[in-house]
Amino acid sequence: MAEREMRAVYCDTLIQLAKKDPRIVVVEADLMKATGTMPFKTAYPDRGIDAGVAEANMVGIAAGLSAAGKIPFAASFGCFASRRVFDQFFISANYARLNVKLTGTDPGITAAFNGGTHMPFEDMGMMRLIPGLSILEPSDPVSLEKLVEACAVHYGCTYMRLHRKPMPELYGQGECFSLGKGKVLRDGTDVTIIALGALMVNEAVKAAKQLEEQGISAAVIDILSVKPLDKELVLEYAAKTGRIVTAENHQCAGGMGGAVAELTALHCPIPLAMVGIQDEFGEVGTQDWLQERFKLTAAEIVRNTLELIRSKK
Repeated sequence: MAEREMRAVYCDTLIQLAKKDPRIVVVEADLMKATGTMPFKTAYPDRGIDAGVAEANMVGIAAGLSAAGKIPFAASFGCFASRRVFDQFFISANYARLNVKLTGTDPGITAAFNGGTHMPFEDMGMMRLIPGLSILEPSDPVSLEKLVEACAVHYGCTYMRLHRKPMPELYGQGECFSLGKGKVLRDGTDVTIIALGALMVNEAVKAAKQLEEQGISAAVIDILSVKPLDKELVLEYAAKTGRIVTAENHQCAGGMGGAVAELTALHCPIPLAMVGIQDEFGEVGTQDWLQERFKLTAAEIVRNTLELIRSKK
């Protein structure tokens, strides 16, 4: 499969949008090189704003630009784009019913050598509490491109988790994407694996192939959005397979796993397991080591699936 750098896709998509729409602006907190948006600043110097190392101020500027009719895409490391700016994003952007597109880069363990302080395991949990906010995490370069476009035409605040590194393309260019809608990557009848984000969707596909070798038919859903959650799709497969394993690069409590558990508990109670961060802080290390350390692997998805199947029998 072809690979493209996710942050380059993010920037290229914003440049293409800006060519057609003069309202598109980029606001950063001294991290344009890290986010990959320097080419946007070069192409549109008056529409690329560096707020300096002042993330809350960045969100305030973005809110002001939105109030003036612009469509601001503001970005910083996920730890700063959630914990540090939460009140400003809540009040100045969301409570004010504005149109700020906030991006948190390096979600979960992808922060790697930036370490535990920069490792957002809780950002989605915080953002899920904001009324009306859309929360998404693209899984590949194609979904990233299409969902950035969807954010631009959607009026309302969004929070997107952005994996910066190169990732393989899971989808063809003709694939359509909408906020709040997931994709079935693989059908199945025995269990449904619901995965979120570039890291865990790829692990889920690997897990499904390993389970197939053991005679287990696993469906894989790339959920893409946590809020709004694709309730119809989740409940359809909950009823169809009778078991769900969620997989995410985030705390299970308050994250996608929590959202799926809440939904199924109310409307289709079934056995469910969650693969993700289990009430821990981040650490320093390579991404490969951190995946093993926090059990964000295909092997862990397989292990949880087999336990579910045994317990139901």
